[in-house]
Amino acid sequence: MTSAWLPSLQAALGLHGLGGAELWGLFVHFLSLSLLAMGGAIATVPDMHRYLVGQHGWLSDAEFTGSVALAQAAPGPNVLFVAVLGWNVAGVAGMLAAMLGIMVPSCTLAWLVNRWGTGQREARWMQLFTAGLTPLTIGLLCATGWVLTEPVRPHPATWALIAITLVVMLRTRWSPLWLIALGGVVGACGWV
Repeated sequence: MTSAWLPSLQAALGLHGLGGAELWGLFVHFLSLSLLAMGGAIATVPDMHRYLVGQHGWLSDAEFTGSVALAQAAPGPNVLFVAVLGWNVAGVAGMLAAMLGIMVPSCTLAWLVNRWGTGQREARWMQLFTAGLTPLTIGLLCATGWVLTEPVRPHPATWALIAITLVVMLRTRWSPLWLIALGGVVGACGWV
């Protein structure tokens, strides 16, 4: 009799068949990614894709890409895509596991480093450390772009958009919003 309420509780929490061990694994994985999120949580998308799509099969390529695109199109913080991914994996429980995992360590570390590093800002070692993070961040963001273009990579228009974006970003001071709008027009016309 007492177990009759369990399925309705799981549905209300949005567990979608994931048990505590899977939710704990989701939390721990996103916790570890939090410490690699140089350039923001978006830089860890390739490993999120590997974990959620490749390793566990909780999302398809299209669901993953759609989740990231939906959250990035919405106003608000860049990290909202993590909540959408967690929601699509395991409802409310997945959203909480993913968001707490990605936010708590990086926020705590940033707070501690900021308190300690404020007086160290002009130190040579701090400037070198910061300069060393730049290529790491660029590499992680390129990997993110590669993963997110997977569903549309076979289309020639995708490669044209990538080339145009690279040239415009390297040679002009145009806002990236123009390139995002161009990509939206190409997609709306069905060319990709």
